[in-house]
Amino acid sequence: MRPLEQQQKMNKTEARYAELLELRKLAGEILDYKFEPFRLILAGNTSYCPDFLVVFKDHFEIHEVKGFLRDDANVKFKVAARTFPWFKFIMIFWKKKQWDYHEISKI
Repeated sequence: MRPLEQQQKMNKTEARYAELLELRKLAGEILDYKFEPFRLILAGNTSYCPDFLVVFKDHFEIHEVKGFLRDDANVKFKVAARTFPWFKFIMIFWKKKQWDYHEISKI
């Protein structure tokens, strides 16, 4: 686990996405959201910390925000989606000044 002083620090892309989530919350589209709310244990010493947990009226979503994607992050995200099927996993990229959403298949 990361030291407390390193937790809860957003990069610029995450901060931009948090602004969007806040607007969606104010508009009533989502109930709430949390940044890095928990760590999911995938196997042994391998874990994944989601960028955002987004709370809807009838479900939860894990939103992972990326400017670019490294192979290890992609693998962890896909393993997490298969291991925790009660969440919807969405990979989100900031491209050409807009958000690009990709739901991860659990199959």
